[in-house]
Amino acid sequence: MAAAASAAGLEEALRPFHDRASDAETRLAKLEALLLNKDGLTSGSETNSSAVKDLQSKLDAVNTECLAEKEKNKKLIIENEKLQYRITHLIRALKEADSR
Repeated sequence: MAAAASAAGLEEALRPFHDRASDAETRLAKLEALLLNKDGLTSGSETNSSAVKDLQSKLDAVNTECLAEKEKNKKLIIENEKLQYRITHLIRALKEADSR
């Protein structure tokens, strides 16, 4: 009698684990079915593949354009620094000439 009560208590304690395992098996079966369906649809994956290639080529073009703009920006920054240096020295020379 104590053994039967102990077995029933153990079964009740393990029930949540059995339920979680059952749910996990169900989700796994759904994922496997979904994966098989995706593998079976070659035309859809070809369309996706061409879309991905198209997007990749557009991304590469934009990245190239972005790098060109960054390089142009660097050159302009350097040119601005040189011009600022010239302006500073021209202003200083002008003040010296005015003070004489």
